Amino acid sequence: MKYTHLFFDLDNTLWDFNANARDALYLALDRMNLMDHIGDFDKYFPIYYGVNEKLWDLYRDNKITKAVLGGQRFEESLALNGTPLPGIGGQLNLLYLEEMPRQLKLVPGARELLHQLHRDYKMAIITNGFKEVQAKKLINTGIHGYFEKLFISEEIGAQKPHRLIFEHALKSMNAPKKSSLMIGDSWDADILGARDFGIDQVYLSTDPLASEKVSANPDTKTRTLHISHLSQLATIL
Repeated sequence: MKYTHLFFDLDNTLWDFNANARDALYLALDRMNLMDHIGDFDKYFPIYYGVNEKLWDLYRDNKITKAVLGGQRFEESLALNGTPLPGIGGQLNLLYLEEMPRQLKLVPGARELLHQLHRDYKMAIITNGFKEVQAKKLINTGIHGYFEKLFISEEIGAQKPHRLIFEHALKSMNAPKKSSLMIGDSWDADILGARDFGIDQVYLSTDPLASEKVSANPDTKTRTLHISHLSQLATIL
């Protein structure tokens, strides 16, 4: 067996962030009686998603704070939607973070894969998500028992792709680099981060060009593999 330690990203690798974020935002807006104000939720959500992605990139690069990210993603997206509500971002963010871990959708095949692997491998989570919600996601979905440890960037003081979070995780798990594998959906945070640190990676992506991306970015020191469905991980291992 080549690998003994498996390190998983959480959001959109195991926990279906896209679907759950949509549901959580709908519930948060409804709790604040804002559904009539924003109009078409199906129109608003892609606007919010784009703004959130942009701000998360800035947050990962330490260009904005967590507080700025939390409030601005709502105020900016509401303004772009043509339904501005200045000053409401912080309150809406609190409700959104309350609703997030209550959403229980997993990426297809996640539960079955974890059940299959947990007896043979030591497993842990490495995530950039907020500490208020990440542990609750694992507990509420019932998959926390499959993992020995949860490494949250906010608690460690370094976000993926920074090598410090990978170094901390491997040391804490007493995991040799040569027998450790990172599985994630983010090319920059998960794949390039793990590659630069010196461990093998599995890129989970349904993008038709993902395999070409892997092939076009070879690395002589580590191994990069691509899967389009979590169930394929078992065949690699």
